[in-house]
This record gives sequence, structure tokens and C-alpha cells, in this order.
Amino acid sequence: MDILLTWVQRISDWLWGPPLIVLLTGTGLYLTVLLKFFQFRYPLYIFKQTIASVGKKPKGEGTVTPLQALTSALSSTVGASNIVGVPAAIMFGGPGAVFWMWLIALFAMAIKFSESVLAVHYREKNEDGEFVGGPMYYITKGLRMKWLGVFFSVALIIELVPSIMVQGNSASVSLAQTFSLNRISAGIGIAFLIGLVVIGGIKRIGKVTELVVPLMAGAYVGAGLLIVLTNVSAVPAFFSLIFSNAFTSSSALGGFAGAAIAETVRWGFARGLYSNEAGMGTAPIAHAAAMTDHPVRQGFWSVIGIVVDTLLICTTTAFVVLSSGVWTGENALQNPAALTADAFRSYFGSGGEYFVSISLVFFVLSTITVIIFYGVKQAEFLFGKIAGHVLKLVYLAAIIIGAAGGAKAIWGFLDLALAFILFPNIIAVLLLSRKVRSLYAEFFTSEKYYLKDIGKQESVYETQQKVNNS
Repeated sequence: MDILLTWVQRISDWLWGPPLIVLLTGTGLYLTVLLKFFQFRYPLYIFKQTIASVGKKPKGEGTVTPLQALTSALSSTVGASNIVGVPAAIMFGGPGAVFWMWLIALFAMAIKFSESVLAVHYREKNEDGEFVGGPMYYITKGLRMKWLGVFFSVALIIELVPSIMVQGNSASVSLAQTFSLNRISAGIGIAFLIGLVVIGGIKRIGKVTELVVPLMAGAYVGAGLLIVLTNVSAVPAFFSLIFSNAFTSSSALGGFAGAAIAETVRWGFARGLYSNEAGMGTAPIAHAAAMTDHPVRQGFWSVIGIVVDTLLICTTTAFVVLSSGVWTGENALQNPAALTADAFRSYFGSGGEYFVSISLVFFVLSTITVIIFYGVKQAEFLFGKIAGHVLKLVYLAAIIIGAAGGAKAIWGFLDLALAFILFPNIIAVLLLSRKVRSLYAEFFTSEKYYLKDIGKQESVYETQQKVNNS
């Protein structure tokens, strides 16, 4: 078993080194250029069409509201990686890893936008009248490569097992340390609560996440903001530490063993991408069910997802961990998963530790709820609805198994499994990138969409010329 774990770790380290860094960075840059740097050119417009439109009647048809689609997608991205993964990246890659998290997030916006646009464009209705979509549909319908769509679905079904185990492990360990609960009992309790939600399908999931995600994300970021406001003098040092270590090797300090620049980039990219899931094709499964009048409009919501997940929540964790100094502690490297709780405790006392534990549990509950939905949709795509119900039971059992498992071994398998869903999806996005560009141009040149939103009366020809020449 030890030999297997060693080889899995070696392969994972290699894949999440130059191969995937080059692939994902190149894809993000290519799509950013192809889409005319939209995430940098239209931030205010994107905000108005998403967060500022909450409360208005959704445009177009779909199964859930755009906000419910976003909160469902966020539920799968906002999880253990935000609280546990960030300090792990800092301990193994150094403070500079946070910079690479930020950088990949900016270009990942173009990837995630493209995935969601394709998911909505190629979606269809299932036998219950619900809109369904995602990589398996745009690979099959857009590329006419059903074998690749099947490969993606099978790979995702398998990948979600270690992913659910990681989430279950993180929550059970946190509950065991904070409230002295038995880890297996905690896992059973978590599985039971999640089972109550996933039985209801995407509509119930959307209603639950619409309530839970804003509350838990707001509370967590709010607590971090309070720490920032009471430690404003630490803000310059925080950014200085990150930027100074982003391009140079990190020196050993306290319990931190130091990291070479390659490790800094590797950990920043790996944990950043695991956090926001860009390129993995999971979030588009949720966005495909949204009520919208055009695929591009729903694509904007996926951009907001990265802002919330990586730029807000991950940065909050990074600031609290680095500013508190807990990452330099004597035993920090042995247990990076506990650093966020230690950091909050250093600011708020024992209440801070309880707050992190409770936050982690809520994050995990919402994450597992949605990724089980993702897996179920793969089973339905491959074998029908009955297979989906069977898979729910398998995933719920994985929560309990993960609660008793070793985190280090699970993380190793997870990094490897992620690569197998990422490759077919990225291939599909690249091959369909011209379709994304066509839909993008259609949205911004049509008097039914962008021009109507901003109140301009330019002709379609004039606007098309501006898009082509910009």
C-alpha cells in the first residue's frame, strides 16, 4: 500500500507540475484573448447582470433561478479547500503560493465562463422536464464524440469518491478536535443530513444552497474582514510576504520547511484550481439548469463564482493564517489542516476555533450535497435515473468511509483523479472555443441583449465592427 501511495503521489506531483500548469494557463490565456479580455473590460456590467439583478424576475426558461444555479455551483467550490487547502498550499509551497492562486483565478474566469456558456447552449430536458447539461452533453452534441463524453462521465463518477471522502474527512476531523465527537459518528450524521437534501433533486438543492451559501460565506468573510479592520497595520506586510515569495524560493522559518519556486507555483495552482474548479467541468452542470435568455448571460454568473470562492474566501483564509503567524509554529507542517482554526483562535480565543469548525461543517455539507448531484447526473446520462439513485447511496457511504480515512492518502488520489476529468473537458472547451466566441459576439452585438441592457441604439453592424476591432 505504501508503494502504491508513493507512486500515486509521484504521478500527481508530475501532472500538477509543468503539464497541467502549461495546459490550464495556456487555455486561460487563449480564451481570455479570444474573448477580448472580457473579464477585465466588463466588470461593472457583469456585476449589474448578476449580483445587482438579484430580486428581479429571471429572463428566459430554466429549472432554477440564476442565483440558485450560482449558489449550487459555489456549494461545490466553497468547501474544505478554502479552509484546509489554503494553509496546506502555504505550508508546502510557501506564502507565494497565494499569488499563484490569484493569478490562475483571473484567467480561470475565461475557462469557467466558456464551460458554462457551452453547458447552457447544449443543454436539454430530461424525462422530468428539468434542464440538464454539462461537459458530457457539449462533448456529445457539440463535438459528436460520445465516447469522450462517456469517458468524462465515468471519470467524474470515480473522481467524486475521493473528493467526497476528503470533504467528509475534513469535517469529521474538525468536529472531533473541536467538540470531541467520534469521527465515524460524525460521518454518519453528515451523511444522513445530506441524504435528506439530495433526494429532492436540483430544485431542493437550489433552495437550500440559496439560503445557506450566502449566510456561511458572508459570516466567514465577515469574520475575516473584522480581523483585517482590527489589524490594518498587518495588511502591507501580508501583501509583501506573498509577492516577495511568489518568484523566489521561500526560506525555512519556524515549522515551515521552505519551498522552491516550482513547489510554490505547483501548490498555488493545484489548490487554487481545486478550489474554483475551473476546467473541471463540474460547475457548468449546475449552471446548465438556470433560467436565462442567453448562454453568455449565465456565463457571467460563473465569473462571480470565482470572485467569491478564490478572491474573497481563499484570500480571507490566507490573511488570517499569515497575519497570525501560526504557519511558523513548531508543528505547523505536521498538521496544516488545523492552521485556520489555530489562527482564528489566536484572534478570537476558543470561540474562533468553534467558528471555523462550524463553518467547515457547513461548507462541507453544501459541497458534498452538490457534488453528489453532479455524480448522479453522470449516472443518469450513462444508464438512466435508477442508476442515479443507486449512486447516491454509494456516495453517502463514501462520506462515512472518508470520516475514518487518512487525509494524506486521500489527497494524493484526489489530485490524480482530478486530472482525468480535466483533460477531456479542456480538450472539448478548446475545440468548441469558436462556438463560445460566436455566442459571445452574438450577445454583445444583438439589440435583444447587451445593447438593450445598456440602452444603446447602435446598429448591429457598427457594434460588430467594434467587437472585431477591439
